[in-house]
Amino acid sequence: MSDGYHHGDLRRALLDESAQMIDEVGPGSLSLRELARRAGVSHGAPAHHFGDRRGLLTALAAQGLRLLAADVAAATAGGFDEAAVAYVRFAREHPGHYAVMHRPELLHADDGELSAARASSMEALMAGVESIPAERRAHLTTSEAAHVAWSLVHGLASLAAEGATPDLQTDDLTRRAARQLFA
Repeated sequence: MSDGYHHGDLRRALLDESAQMIDEVGPGSLSLRELARRAGVSHGAPAHHFGDRRGLLTALAAQGLRLLAADVAAATAGGFDEAAVAYVRFAREHPGHYAVMHRPELLHADDGELSAARASSMEALMAGVESIPAERRAHLTTSEAAHVAWSLVHGLASLAAEGATPDLQTDDLTRRAARQLFA
């Protein structure tokens, strides 16, 4: 626990601490009261910023989707295989965010910030798919190719986030799978 809240962005501090807590105990065990205790703020502070637990998880998912979109977009210049690696790496490096991003039962589905973040992450993934030479994906529409690509990277990311691929070189495996997907 911190020794008290001493910086200017409490909302961000609560999101950072909640991501850490989820990484440690999972999203089902996250408590606003424990979050406040660990952040060194009053027990009502999280509710003040997020309304309720679902509001907090929705904000965390939206933040994660924006971070993912930025990582994938930055990697796309290196081609689809690097965009795929960025997606899988995100899941490993941001497990608290990743654990809630695709869990609709935990989130406020009608949240505008969440919808915008989802759209942004999908646009980044689509750009990654569009970086694949058209002749390599000619048998699929761009939308179909994006769904196939998302299935690949999301599956690998989920396995990596769960620790199910400990003996594998995940980045290299992701690159090879991405190259083979549209060979």
